[in-house]
Amino acid sequence: MNAVWDWGSGIVDWAVANWSHPGDGERGVWPLLVEHARLAYVSILIGLALALPLGLACVRWTRLYPPVLTGVNVLYAVPSIALFFLMLPYTGFSDWTAIVPLALYTLVILLPNVVDGLRQVPEHVRQAAIAMGFGPMRRLLTVETPVALPVIIAGLRVASVATISMVSVASLVGLGGLGQLILSEGFRRQFDAPIVVGIVLTVLLAFATDALLVLTQRLLTPWARRDGRRGKRRHRATVPAGEATAADAGTDPTQTADSGNGARPWTS
Repeated sequence: MNAVWDWGSGIVDWAVANWSHPGDGERGVWPLLVEHARLAYVSILIGLALALPLGLACVRWTRLYPPVLTGVNVLYAVPSIALFFLMLPYTGFSDWTAIVPLALYTLVILLPNVVDGLRQVPEHVRQAAIAMGFGPMRRLLTVETPVALPVIIAGLRVASVATISMVSVASLVGLGGLGQLILSEGFRRQFDAPIVVGIVLTVLLAFATDALLVLTQRLLTPWARRDGRRGKRRHRATVPAGEATAADAGTDPTQTADSGNGARPWTS
């Protein structure tokens, strides 16, 4: 037990001592965490910016969707390491070497969600918006997109977690943020502390991003919470009092309190 405590204390001490270096702003854990977040978030935003118009086009022209989806799936089948090295002659050792492949991978996850979300908008909702005089752009921004938003954000959450984890692979071409801790300072030196710190911070960044997206969805779709509360009130109003009490208690409403003493189940 003492060995485990000493091992954990050594990792914490290393993280604190190497968190930042005031004399060199490019050294330390904090600059690598910032780089990791920058690469991931820029890639996600670019992927979303590509997925939205492509998704709209695929919904508008349905025959376009199969070839587009096949194309992005083929890109996803290419190993990320190969794409990073293929980008080097064109982008050099810049952020775009990692951002372009990561954005393409993000597009693979986001495009089906954008298409599915827009397709799930009820037709009578569209017709009601048209009857109210909404033009195509206004209908898209104020009616269709808000209805499709939960499905789009669900895909965005998956894409964000996947992208944050894949950024570490870019450390093989001199980028990768926290991946440099794991690979360069950890595995190559056979040193546990940077490996553990890099993994823990990557997981925490993914959790924080996912929580931020959930909060964003709640703020952008307040009607979903109201509908949920109304549904619960309607359910309680239609369930008999005895059954509601039993349901709240987590028990079977068909059983009496003393059914264990041989009492017959309650029936209506």
